Amino acid sequence: MVKSIDLHTGSLRFVRPRDPAVLLSQEDEVPEAYPPYWAKLWPSGVELAYQVSVHDWSGTSVVELGCGLGLPAVAAALAGGRVLATDRATDALAFTAANARANHAQVQTMLCSWDAPEPLTACGPWQLVLASDVLYEQRNSDALIALLPRLVTDDGAVWIADPGREMVPEFLTATRAAWRTVEVVATRRQDVQMIRLAGPPR
Repeated sequence: MVKSIDLHTGSLRFVRPRDPAVLLSQEDEVPEAYPPYWAKLWPSGVELAYQVSVHDWSGTSVVELGCGLGLPAVAAALAGGRVLATDRATDALAFTAANARANHAQVQTMLCSWDAPEPLTACGPWQLVLASDVLYEQRNSDALIALLPRLVTDDGAVWIADPGREMVPEFLTATRAAWRTVEVVATRRQDVQMIRLAGPPR
C-alpha cells in the first residue's frame, strides 16, 4: 500500500503492509516483535518526521530507535543526515529500507534489541537520537533511561515524539534528575508532544 505524508520540505512516499494482521503468522527472530505495532502509521511517527524535516541536518549523525516504517529516519536522511534506522523486527527494517529507496534517501538499517544493545552502542554515539511512541511500557522506559546516555554525543540531542503515554511522567522525572536539559515541546498536533533531551549524564 503506497501512501505519502507531508513534510516541511515536500512529501514523503512510503509503503506499509496492507493488512498487518497477516504478519502474526510469521516467525521472527524476536518473538516480542509481535504483534506488529511497527506496521501501523502512528501519529507520533508522522509528526516526528515533520519536525525533523524543518531543520537542516547536513552531516549530522542520526539514529532512529524502534524505527517501524522508518519515516523519521527517511526525513532525516532527506535533510542531509547520515542515518541508521534500528528495530527489533526484521520486517520493519525491510519496509524502512523500501521507504528510503522510494524517496531516493540513504538510510542504513540494523537489527537491534534494547535488551542487548552492544552492537548498537558500538556504532555510536550519534548527534541526534530519534524515537516515536516508545514509552508505552515500563520495560521500554527503563531500557531507554539506561540506554540513551550511551547513544548521544555530549553536544547531541534526543527527540522523542509521544502521544501522552502513561510512562512519560516517570521517564521525565528520571531524565530531569540526570540530564542537563529536558523539555517538553508542543507540536502541530494536540495529541503529540515532543520530549527533547540534551546534556547526557556521564
